[in-house]
Amino acid sequence: MCLIIFAHQAAPNYPLVMAANRDEFFSRPTQHATLWKSSCHHKAILAGKDLVSGGTWLGITRNGRFSAVTNIKYPSESEQKPRSRGELTINFLQSDISVDEYTSSLAGQFDQFAGFNLLLGDGHNMFYINNFERVVTKLEPGFYGLSNGRLNSDWPKVNRGREGLQQLLKKERPISTDQLIAMMKDRELSPATNLTDTRKTAELETQTSSAFIMNTGHGYGTLCSTAIIKEANGNTHFNEQNYDLAGIAVDSHYYRFLENS
Repeated sequence: MCLIIFAHQAAPNYPLVMAANRDEFFSRPTQHATLWKSSCHHKAILAGKDLVSGGTWLGITRNGRFSAVTNIKYPSESEQKPRSRGELTINFLQSDISVDEYTSSLAGQFDQFAGFNLLLGDGHNMFYINNFERVVTKLEPGFYGLSNGRLNSDWPKVNRGREGLQQLLKKERPISTDQLIAMMKDRELSPATNLTDTRKTAELETQTSSAFIMNTGHGYGTLCSTAIIKEANGNTHFNEQNYDLAGIAVDSHYYRFLENS
């Protein structure tokens, strides 16, 4: 499971505010968030890296691009697919084509990937793509939550996350990435009866129903929280907090830059 909570063009001073948790097996080789090497300074990518597939689950660039992906887990999906979903994000961040063009180019590739939710943004527009249901949507300004079902699924942790972000942005003072990361440490569990059916047992559904997933002995849980704040003046703040098997914060990686500088 993963969780992304974000506000797209929903607050005057913040074109994008986003908080995300990456949930994965701790044994999966991963590179923490860092600037990837690039021949073009403006296209430099800031993201973590999945060292198995070489892609990323979430990243941004200096020229304003943003991309994030989550898995879709439905009972009917069992076939293995040839390509990694991490390609979807990194290919967009590295490309020169518009977000509209990139979105259109994916239509013929949907069946090459296991189920995915994909977010693509260029600093102005944001698109949501779901290959399982063949959904491509240009998002209106607003507050959104995305886990491993549809966008804004009626899941308790999705609803709590959206409400928490709305309350944070109502306050008349600057927000920080630390506040967003604190919001993503919510460990409240929900009964399996309140959850959308996936391929998990009722016990496992409950264990993974919180925003922050604790390792329950299977070596799986929340590996990191990421917060991104884009200000109207072009300043971008990026903060990644990493956790150990016990859910204790071990290190963080903070970056700030002026978009297109």
